[in-house]
Amino acid sequence: MKQLSLDNLRTFVTVVDMAGYAKAGELLGKSQPAISIQIKRLEQQLATKLFTKQGQRQVVNMHGRKLYQSAQQLLALNDEILAQFQPKSITGRLRLGIPSEFATTLLPSIIGEFSQLYPDVSLEVTSALSKSLLQEQQNEQYDLIMALVDPEQDIAGQVIINDQLVWVGDRTIGLTDNSLSLVLAPTGCVYRSRAINSLKQQTKPWRISYTNADLTGICAAIKQGLGVSVLALSSVPEQLDVLNIDSLPPLGFIKICLVTGNTQHPQACATLADFIHSKLQSVK
Repeated sequence: MKQLSLDNLRTFVTVVDMAGYAKAGELLGKSQPAISIQIKRLEQQLATKLFTKQGQRQVVNMHGRKLYQSAQQLLALNDEILAQFQPKSITGRLRLGIPSEFATTLLPSIIGEFSQLYPDVSLEVTSALSKSLLQEQQNEQYDLIMALVDPEQDIAGQVIINDQLVWVGDRTIGLTDNSLSLVLAPTGCVYRSRAINSLKQQTKPWRISYTNADLTGICAAIKQGLGVSVLALSSVPEQLDVLNIDSLPPLGFIKICLVTGNTQHPQACATLADFIHSKLQSVK
């Protein structure tokens, strides 16, 4: 089956729009003979003349006018398809606030994949507790904040995931029957408060054996047998195991939200938010 050349069609449309081969050639950066060759090839494929010579000018005829409308539609569809898959050129300096426990599962793709897709966007990433990131006086310090919020808490942001909270630990290290040892972040962490509130509802004794705000430190402590911890399911690193043990109480769910600050680069900020949303959906 024959296939029309989009390049020849674009040249044809330009000739009609510019009312001449010479002006079309100037616009397209092609010589007049090259324009003429493309039009002849198009006419050969269609087995019909598209222009009628009037004096020294080539004037589009009835067949050419009929083709012109269809060619415009075809070229517009081609350009629309290309635009859908062409990363938009965005620029700017973005300050991202992100909970430290997502440094393992999310930050590598943000720093790597996002930066490759949008090399003109400069990222400045700060990891901290969600409570600290969401403090009112902090809002202007970030273009975008990712935060963990209790289900009943209202927040002026977009809820992107209602994630399950899970107990995490090392399966090779058994739990003792006497007392449950906890490895938790400092006071103010939503994981810490949820773990303690859940354990208060049952009779098994427990104690906090180690406190560290950094996920790397928490992982190291768990691997050393200091206890278990709590994380959102989408933030569990590969080196830890999700513990489905009857003696551990259910923890419920947590909202993962994106909050936009007073950004000077709204397009870049929205693109980063969409990227984080899609990545969290993939690891959930």
